[in-house]
Amino acid sequence: MGAEPPNPHGAVVALAAPVAPPAKMARMSRYALLLAPYANRVYADQAARLSLAELAAFKPVLSSDISDIGVEKLGGVEYLGFTGSLSPQDISYLSNLSAAYALFERVEDDLLRPLELTPLAQYDSDLITIPKYAGKTNEQFTKLVLNLTLLASRSAGRMLDGGLTVLDPLCGRGTTLNQALMYGYDGIGIELDGKDVEAYKLFLQTYLKRKRLKHSAELVPVRRQGRRAARRLEVSLAASKDDHKAGAVQKITVIQADTTQLDGLLRGGVADVLVTDLPYGVAHGSYDDAGGITRSPLDLLERAVPTWLPLLRPGAALGLSWNLKVARRELAEDILVANGLEIVENEPLAHRVDQGIERDVIIARKVN
Repeated sequence: MGAEPPNPHGAVVALAAPVAPPAKMARMSRYALLLAPYANRVYADQAARLSLAELAAFKPVLSSDISDIGVEKLGGVEYLGFTGSLSPQDISYLSNLSAAYALFERVEDDLLRPLELTPLAQYDSDLITIPKYAGKTNEQFTKLVLNLTLLASRSAGRMLDGGLTVLDPLCGRGTTLNQALMYGYDGIGIELDGKDVEAYKLFLQTYLKRKRLKHSAELVPVRRQGRRAARRLEVSLAASKDDHKAGAVQKITVIQADTTQLDGLLRGGVADVLVTDLPYGVAHGSYDDAGGITRSPLDLLERAVPTWLPLLRPGAALGLSWNLKVARRELAEDILVANGLEIVENEPLAHRVDQGIERDVIIARKVN
């Protein structure tokens, strides 16, 4: 560096440090999210409120904060409105909101500029929409619970990358597992009813054959201590021929077994998130310790959580839905906390399903 120049009076004048230009502030915009139409009128009437809670849960993965979240009407149509500065990656995250239909940026004179949504969709949407059967949880709600659970887990930042594993320990005919496939994840299910396991196998095989996708599916016996203990459905599939050639293969495993008796059937630490519906106390139930059927979700939860936790990786999260009319929320929370889990706070998610079911969602995190 050169010497500092003398001033006319002989004193040394220090050169001022260059001043950095002020940081450029991100431009804030107002956004309007149009919600997808839904055939179930009861759920559609509550979708906006549930979506507000879901949108707020995305905040930790976005590059900047979003604020002023609320329901508003534009031209007589209901939207979710919020203020922020969305990057392309932020839009990719929000594209996966369970009820997202179209996203707009509001410009002068209240004109709406459409923004392209890029949801995770490895397969055609009929993978989710085709299955219809009694007791099926609607797919939009399943996606919402999966999103909330994933965003509460240590894997939230990997949501867009694929390669995660979703566990549903009461998987029925695979609604949660199919949503995992749509996201590019692997899925593990546990289901006691052999007819449900066989029905899910038949559906996946038929779907993949019709779509001409490379796959394999087999139902094999599982032995524990030399005795047949369960059956295992193993499915390998790829979303395209190129993916199959590149080894980008997804796996679905469904074990036909009692979800409270899993010792020796699965290795530990296999799942990043656990998402499931507990028995609603109306049509679904589980076996109690005496071998009878119980309709209480709390009885099942108390017996099952100790067998589920070893299957989860550190930082994994659980998302559970159940019927408030047969089990109080604080009692469910007590069971989870007693097993070392941390309850994750969310905006209220309780909502009416029908006359006998008021459904709620609880999210908890495995601390270590």
